[in-house]
Amino acid sequence: MSADADLIKLYSGRILKLATAIPLTEAIADPMATVKRRSPLCGSTITVSLSMQDGVISAYGQDVKACALGQAAAAIVGQVVIGRTAAEIETARDQLKAMLKENAPVPDAPFDGFEVLLPARDYKNRHASIMLAIEATLEAVTEIKNRACA
Repeated sequence: MSADADLIKLYSGRILKLATAIPLTEAIADPMATVKRRSPLCGSTITVSLSMQDGVISAYGQDVKACALGQAAAAIVGQVVIGRTAAEIETARDQLKAMLKENAPVPDAPFDGFEVLLPARDYKNRHASIMLAIEATLEAVTEIKNRACA
């Protein structure tokens, strides 16, 4: 397969559609945590603000400045993040990382939308951008959880 065909496969219509329809991009009022993450390799950044109530994410906002793959990953997270627990976010992060780096299966529902990013397995230089949204979300949830335990 040529390099051009590989790129066409990587930037599928589904990925590009997700990248142009990122949900929850409005800032939330009085977030309990705000985390900014940056991929040093490509410069992609995401800022996540969220609040939790009764152990689940109750409000979420994200500012995404990333490549199409990072944007698509943020869209997938944004579609399902409300109502998730810290454990669910951690599991999704671990499963996404394994999917990309170890050819493991797609993350469990509701994060199974990451299936669209399976072609990115072969592009290790894109993994950090794909991981940004879920990692920033987990960091914010962990920050809130740690403050509650302190």
